[in-house]
Amino acid sequence: MALAVMLLDGASFHGGCCRHKALLSLLGPLLSNSKLYSSYRRPGAEPKKKLSWQNADFSFKKGIDHLKTQLSLLKKESKDYLQGPGGHVLSQRMLEQTRVLWQFRSQEDLNKWVISSDVEIGGKSEAYIKLGRNNQAALLYGTLNTEVPRDGETKYSGYCSMRSKPAVGSFNRKKYYDWSNFNTLYLRVRGDGRPWMVNIYTDPYFSHQKDDLYSYFMFTRGGPYWEEIKIPFSKFFFSSRGRVQDNQHPVWLDKASFLTLGFTIGDKVDGPFQLEIDFIGLLNDRAHTEEFAYETYDKNTPV
Repeated sequence: MALAVMLLDGASFHGGCCRHKALLSLLGPLLSNSKLYSSYRRPGAEPKKKLSWQNADFSFKKGIDHLKTQLSLLKKESKDYLQGPGGHVLSQRMLEQTRVLWQFRSQEDLNKWVISSDVEIGGKSEAYIKLGRNNQAALLYGTLNTEVPRDGETKYSGYCSMRSKPAVGSFNRKKYYDWSNFNTLYLRVRGDGRPWMVNIYTDPYFSHQKDDLYSYFMFTRGGPYWEEIKIPFSKFFFSSRGRVQDNQHPVWLDKASFLTLGFTIGDKVDGPFQLEIDFIGLLNDRAHTEEFAYETYDKNTPV
């Protein structure tokens, strides 16, 4: 099925064939007037001049090249799977005490992350990312502005974030992080004294769970010195759409549901900010035995 989709996407339509133009002329008004098509756009966002399918670049050569790339990735994944989890020997993975997930040494490492701010909703905050001194860290910097856009809908503003891109395997298959052998998130950062929020995003089973995430605070002390921060996974609390939920539960480390990790600043203080990140990793802290830091109880207590 994936191979058929690749060939169809890469098929080239030449000027002698006009059947696709006839289909577009017939389906265009139908799609634009369909109830499945939503005309809603975020406040401050520019209106789309073309639909997504109208921007497709049909090229047979690009389709073949993309197919070769995906097949090579599939070959590498198969080889790693036969060798062991993550391409490592099983005994080595079982005895693993630390693991580096992300480190920032080149532009390719930065391309694995995406930054965003309240500009998406009409705000005025700015965020940028670049390599630090001697290409030894990622420097996230910008300006926070809590001015609310005057669109009559937005009530709050003033945030910037940095989020890792979801890992993708061959043929655009989702890849998940398995952190079941670790109990602590381990970071080496250097900040300016402002607090941050560390967010873990999961892959939802249902569409109404797409805004669910696990969060905890990261406090930077400022100054010229680096600091190593250890955040146990038992400290992360569950929230949805910015609201902490009553029904709390620990992060399911044994479930293959982790998609991305992110950092958000929104302390309601206008002005510049910066955060340098050397690496992000995992730690198996044998001294930490806490299972969950928050109370768990039933909403309806049985009689």
